[in-house]
Amino acid sequence: MSTKSRAVSAKGIGEFKLHITRSIPVSAVITCADNTGARTLKVIQVLRYKGRFSRIPAASIGDHITIVVKKGPPELRNQTFGAVVVRQKYAVRRMNGVRITFEDNAAVLMTPEGELKGTGIKGPVASEAAEKWPRIANVANMIV
Repeated sequence: MSTKSRAVSAKGIGEFKLHITRSIPVSAVITCADNTGARTLKVIQVLRYKGRFSRIPAASIGDHITIVVKKGPPELRNQTFGAVVVRQKYAVRRMNGVRITFEDNAAVLMTPEGELKGTGIKGPVASEAAEKWPRIANVANMIV
C-alpha cells in the first residue's frame, strides 16, 4: 500500500484515508450546481495540488479549485472565483465497496472567506465533499 493513502497520528496508529481518482483536469468545463446564476465553469487551477513534471493538475470530489464563469449572467461572466467540486462522472469507490458515479461534473462557487456564494445547491452532493466542507453539507438538500 502506498504511504500517500495513510496518515499516521501521534501514537503511530494509522488512519485510513480513501484515495479518490482525480478526473477533472485543468481547462475542463463543468456545470455549476448552485443558484448563483452561473451555468458552466472552466477549471483554471487546482489548489493544494502537488504534481509531477509535465503532468496536468486535476481535481476530484471535495477539492478546492479556481474557476472562470463561462456561461451565466453578465456580472459573473469572465470572473474568477473559488469553487469546490461536489460531483464527478468518474467512479468513486467507498469504504463499503460500493462505487458511485454521477451524471455530470459539478462544483459550487465559494467566496474568498470560505462561504458559499449561493444559497442552495441543485442536485445531489457527494458525501466526501460534505464531510470535508460542513457549509456545503448545511446547504445541500441531498447528500449521496
